[in-house]
Amino acid sequence: MMLFTALFALTAAASTLAAPFANYTRCGNAISSDELRAVEAQFAVDSAAALAKDDSLIPIAAPQERTVHVVWHIIQESNNLSGGAISDDAVRQSISAMNKHYSGSTFNFVLDKIDRTTNSNWFKSATSGSSLQTAMKKALHTGDAKVLNVYTVGFKGSGLLGYATWPWDYSKNPVDDGVVILYSSIPGGSTPNFNEGKTLTHEVGHWLGLYHVFDDLQRSCDDTDYVSDTPAQKTPTTGCPTSKDSCPTKPGLDSIHNYMDYSYDPCMNAFTPGQIDRMKTQSLTYRGVVATGLLPTATLDTVLVPASPIPPPEIL
Repeated sequence: MMLFTALFALTAAASTLAAPFANYTRCGNAISSDELRAVEAQFAVDSAAALAKDDSLIPIAAPQERTVHVVWHIIQESNNLSGGAISDDAVRQSISAMNKHYSGSTFNFVLDKIDRTTNSNWFKSATSGSSLQTAMKKALHTGDAKVLNVYTVGFKGSGLLGYATWPWDYSKNPVDDGVVILYSSIPGGSTPNFNEGKTLTHEVGHWLGLYHVFDDLQRSCDDTDYVSDTPAQKTPTTGCPTSKDSCPTKPGLDSIHNYMDYSYDPCMNAFTPGQIDRMKTQSLTYRGVVATGLLPTATLDTVLVPASPIPPPEIL
């Protein structure tokens, strides 16, 4: 497989990659157009090979569960909540919230372990690509490509809410794999408008292979998320507008309620079926996440629909 480098935003340049809302930057992930095309060309090859070996994506009468094991690393600068010392119960609530957000996707997140590290430098400055985050991950990373490593930190002075690694980058640097989020963005946290745990849901979407629903860098109306049922979207969403259409010449409204936009947490509530299919294929191809059994009956009736459905084409 070809090796590709994800273009993560460093703290100093984060505002050029992601729009700041109320002094916060929703996400530090972005990818250039050239790299996007290269990644997707390779994905077409890699996914075909993976699908030839595994039939877990073939539709059956009842959805099959895909279990993702989670190791949660609490990075704190003190034993106080303001210093990042969230409780074990808060971590468990975060996993529960994420499972609700992913309900209907067939993904089920299971918390395996919580550990704590007191390190003021990591807490304040473990930003993407920094030597501090490299040291942090080398010391704490656990498991293989199928294990989700979550790190909660403080991002002091950056305003960043989170960032994640892409699944196709795992093979070149396994220890770097995982999701890093602001500790106060978990459910009930102190970050205004971003405290329902949806920063984690958004970043795990990247970890499972999703792009943003808008064009990260070019701000065009091109299809840059490679999902057919998300309407074209030029810009990230600020706040929680009643409606938004940044590509009026293209079908559909902006996906303001989609977990992969930049809306406030209360505004986010859906993945599209196309996004779910992509997460299944990406996680099978690059993480080896396979269906292991039928979903519990209680979740079988949950169906996610596009946040902004694309109308059918007019018949001429």
